[in-house]
Amino acid sequence: MTSRVITYSSAYTLVPTYECFNRCTYCNFRHDIGTSGWMSLATATLMLRSLPTTICEILILSGEVHPQSLDRAAWFEHIFTLCEQAIELGFLPHTNVGPLSYPEMARLKTVNVSMGLMLEQSTPHLLSTVHKHAPSKNPALRLNQLRQAGELKIPFTTGILVGLGETGTDRVESLKTIAQVQMEFGHLQECILQPYSPGTQEAWMGNGFDLAELPTLVAIARDILPSTMAIQIPPNLVTQPSVLLACLEAGARDLGG
Repeated sequence: MTSRVITYSSAYTLVPTYECFNRCTYCNFRHDIGTSGWMSLATATLMLRSLPTTICEILILSGEVHPQSLDRAAWFEHIFTLCEQAIELGFLPHTNVGPLSYPEMARLKTVNVSMGLMLEQSTPHLLSTVHKHAPSKNPALRLNQLRQAGELKIPFTTGILVGLGETGTDRVESLKTIAQVQMEFGHLQECILQPYSPGTQEAWMGNGFDLAELPTLVAIARDILPSTMAIQIPPNLVTQPSVLLACLEAGARDLGG
């Protein structure tokens, strides 16, 4: 019998920096390097202390510093310290800050209850379009992160971003790739199906994803993914109650944070 339990997490997002070396053409998140700085530990602590007692999870979501940058070590230590502070204040950290080295991931494991990284899409085609100026969006690199997390036995969240110019076949292949990793390691807790929604800052003039198609995609994902993985739909991007309910009927069981 299929479970009818729907889960969600009472969460707060902490952004250490919006600065990012990637230039995804659809992005409405990033700032140019050197334009907005990093959130101080004092500011982060003040924000965390002011949160209501209903908040349990702290999502640490950051712009990325290039692996070869002289600022990489300081950036990583800042992320680590924020996780430590969140734990000290009674929260459960979940970190998603882009691809990490094996030692970086192993160290962050000690201060996180779970971690995450979107696969986005497994097709290399997007490297010549929306990810042309985003080196860390290489699907081989991101797939390696999923496997690396599995080797380290880190509870992990991943998912696909849809509406970037990929085909239906691309989506299926991406879901199959995620399923294969889960069958090998068993550490993937959920798969997010995240529809691209046009904003105000992106350079790419895509049309976005037709939300009417999302319940069908949920059903496809449910057929492909192991039963040990939940399917997550972000309600901040799927605001129509009828579509959200249809996604739940199709097999989605998590509403994220």
